[in-house]
Amino acid sequence: MPVNQNDRRRFLKYASLGIVGVTVGTQLRQFAHAGDMPHLSLDDATAKALKYVHASENAEQDCANCMHITGTDGDEWRPCNLFPGKLVNAKGWCAGWVKKP
Repeated sequence: MPVNQNDRRRFLKYASLGIVGVTVGTQLRQFAHAGDMPHLSLDDATAKALKYVHASENAEQDCANCMHITGTDGDEWRPCNLFPGKLVNAKGWCAGWVKKP
């Protein structure tokens, strides 16, 4: 039995909306709880492994211009995808730094 073209389009439309909804919801939840998250400690095992520092030695490479940081531009402490549940200093740096596109 052939599948109706409209059924496929409707499915793709709703699947796309669902993916966008989950992504946006996850980001909003992260932003809402950002104030509750602790600052990343230099003693944290992941911070040590990635050589994280609160103050970058290179002005062109800091957390604020890294693709892994989330949150609001201009905030001093922001969530980072490399350190879930912790806030990093926007002027910090780690070995996972990748320039924002």
